[in-house]
Amino acid sequence: MDRELRSNRISWPKSCLNYSMNSNPLFSKITPHIDARRQALFKAGDLVFDIGANIGNKAAEFLASGARVVCFEPQPDCLIILQQRFAGNPHLVIEGCGLAAQAGELEMSICSAANTISTFSEEWKKGRFAGYKWDRKVSVPVTTLDAAIVRYGRPAYIKVDVEGFELDVLRGLSSCVPLLSFEFTSEILAIGRDCARHLESLGFCKFNAKLNTLDNYVSYCWLSAEELFTLLSLSSDPGMWGDIYAQADFVE
Repeated sequence: MDRELRSNRISWPKSCLNYSMNSNPLFSKITPHIDARRQALFKAGDLVFDIGANIGNKAAEFLASGARVVCFEPQPDCLIILQQRFAGNPHLVIEGCGLAAQAGELEMSICSAANTISTFSEEWKKGRFAGYKWDRKVSVPVTTLDAAIVRYGRPAYIKVDVEGFELDVLRGLSSCVPLLSFEFTSEILAIGRDCARHLESLGFCKFNAKLNTLDNYVSYCWLSAEELFTLLSLSSDPGMWGDIYAQADFVE
């Protein structure tokens, strides 16, 4: 999703402005972990999956941090830009497909005015971008995260940004990776909860979030999914959005 299209306003209750355990009674029973905000997403040389790569802005950041990157992008116009932008780069592979719970083909709704909000999800169109027009539909191939892991190996980090289709993408994953993030928005927060529940069933047990364009996590320590979504539900910002980060229990 294009960050310029989103609200940057956050309206947290004053009691939650400091997210440390000691100052917020919400976290009074949480066992402290390391400061999550200081953790790097991956190390140089690690494999990263960029799901919903669009035109490659995140992929470029991952490459600059030393990652090996596999981009998954189903939009034909974005694929052309990706191929031109990263032509000859030995550290990046482009897959011209989407991700879903099962491999096959799906119909994608394209928004020509803002390709960052093109989507597989009909529910997504009813939210904050309802005023936009999805003026084209294209049939595109889709694969699964499990199949991608078989082909490329287990990544250190998976970034999922697929405009309301996150749960379907995650249902194509049946095992843990060290770190994964997926986008959420306030109007479909329930889908975010379902994503977290699915990840918990796989063995992910530490969760945190980054909101809007902020770089810091909302909590100094890793939380359970329930604790994180309890915190997020306290926001009075109807335009809240961000990324949920999930870490597996075998990661130190």
